[in-house]
Amino acid sequence: MGVLVWVKQELFSINPGFVHSPGFPYYLYPANLNLQWRLRADPGHRVRLDFHSLILEDDCQHDFIKAYDSLAPIEKRALTEQCGHPQKSLSFISGNVMLLTLVTNEENNFPGFKASYFQIPVTKLNCGGTMTEDKGLFSSPFFPSNYPPSTSCVWNIEVAKEKFVKVDFKKFFVGNQSDISLCLLLLTFVITIKSNKVTITFNSDSSYVDQGFTAEYEAFIPTDSCPGRFQCNNSLCISKISQCDGWNDCGDNSDEINCTCDASQIQCKNGHCKPKSWLCDGIDDCGDNTDEQNCTCPGKFKCSNNRCIKKTLQCNGRDDCGDNSDELNCTSVCSAFTFHCSNGLCISKLNPECDGVQDCEDGSDEANCDCGTNLYSSTRIVGGQSASVGEWPWQVSLHFKGLGHVCGASVLSDRWLLTAAHCVQDTTVYKLSHADQWEAFLGLHVQNQTNEWTVKRGVKQIIAHRYYNRYTEDNDIALMELDTRVSLTQHIRPICLPSSTYYFHSDQEAWITGWGTTLQGGVSASVLQMAEILIFSSRLCNLLLYYRVTDNMLCAGFLSGGVDTCQGDSGGPLSVANSHGRFFLAGVTSWGKGCALSFRPGVYTRVTKYRSWIKEKSGV
Repeated sequence: MGVLVWVKQELFSINPGFVHSPGFPYYLYPANLNLQWRLRADPGHRVRLDFHSLILEDDCQHDFIKAYDSLAPIEKRALTEQCGHPQKSLSFISGNVMLLTLVTNEENNFPGFKASYFQIPVTKLNCGGTMTEDKGLFSSPFFPSNYPPSTSCVWNIEVAKEKFVKVDFKKFFVGNQSDISLCLLLLTFVITIKSNKVTITFNSDSSYVDQGFTAEYEAFIPTDSCPGRFQCNNSLCISKISQCDGWNDCGDNSDEINCTCDASQIQCKNGHCKPKSWLCDGIDDCGDNTDEQNCTCPGKFKCSNNRCIKKTLQCNGRDDCGDNSDELNCTSVCSAFTFHCSNGLCISKLNPECDGVQDCEDGSDEANCDCGTNLYSSTRIVGGQSASVGEWPWQVSLHFKGLGHVCGASVLSDRWLLTAAHCVQDTTVYKLSHADQWEAFLGLHVQNQTNEWTVKRGVKQIIAHRYYNRYTEDNDIALMELDTRVSLTQHIRPICLPSSTYYFHSDQEAWITGWGTTLQGGVSASVLQMAEILIFSSRLCNLLLYYRVTDNMLCAGFLSGGVDTCQGDSGGPLSVANSHGRFFLAGVTSWGKGCALSFRPGVYTRVTKYRSWIKEKSGV
């Protein structure tokens, strides 16, 4: 008979196959959806649903998918609710029926999902049993997939009478509605039982499943719980050669305490031993910065980040320091890190363009510098403040006919604007790629309030990057050509475009501007907002955002959150001032995980990666 699927309340019989959101993968899903798919397996079977792709809006109050262990949306039978782009297991198993729902609101549509469904015999549950060997493995049903609801498993472990049992939970992801008991409350991941017998019970209720756990048990003689190995304070056993090797093998650092360092190691002030090769490498390996203090780098080149490298690596055309400092102040040999003058010669000075000093013999580093200045010598926004009139003269408001303000953009010249490619992607409702449907407002300060310095222009053509990827947001950049030129004034001025070698360092101050929402899920601002944030290192940003950040992206914000771009700020500028107060376009507002969340910086298209593309397409 196979699995039956309901779509929009129409029942039809289908063999194991796929379900997906409307338009996937070619179009974003429509607004205001409330779709249902009903799955039914044969008697004695379960329904299994595996998501191959899931990209929804980050806020589950707006768009979400929800699966139930029933054919009606009964909250007590809800298996999961998902939104955003989750990285954990997305394989779900129910009883012999399942209801899948997709709900979307009226804005911010995304690619959606695709999932496969099939049925599996109930006998494949494979959990519980009796184990009598000295060592063994066990796990929750279907691990690493999510365990099914209303499940009970019992493992009875019995070893030789003269031995005790240790249970090491390698991975542990159990929802609030589930329970694991060892006749005691499970508080740590390694449990020592002073008995040769132990019963482990796993129960899941009828709602909200999780990935579960995998564990290993081992019998040991009470006088030696880690035979031939080192015992950590958390009862974990590791190889003795891992003790005092500089790595936290135990997980609680107990293998790196009270160590005696050998000749190949350095002694940290906190008593830890670390390999000498880690000395002065720009990374705080000791944890108290001992290994990065007083770095003189004898016989080596000292980087700006205190890292020491071989002198032969200096000025070799490669960033060996990690901060480009080994490629600065070199001879005029051209490389990927030197500024190319118009006469073909190169200089290695950091960010020489438009700094008020002529470095190129032909003066090309100071040419085309009528940009990046405003009326002030100072200096999607959450945590910001209202800007003053004329403070950000390169900020543009892009209106789509019938929708009003949709995205931001930056003025590059009297004819060209730069925005984000995702702003001009068609949906099932709106043809956002059609240039004649857009209007650009330059010199605007308050939405729906024009004045003598505000200019409205139509759009002649849109050039989105041909390799823009709507799933990863890579190459999220687009050019707009105005239908007629504008006069550049004190209220409408271009921002400076950085050369491909321009270097924006981590912790550098940057400014975000726009009319986006001032709270996640809130309403758009009427007055132009601005806020100051900091640029993140690429390594830290990738760690915080699950390694979704490519070399074409730049991150900025605060670890504590509170200040960020948000919905409606997309396509707008990330502006950075040089030492002379001239602003350069470091990034184009692209994407993020929510708005202004802790440890979730905003992500911007890195403009330096597209300098030649902008020149090729627009001549700017």
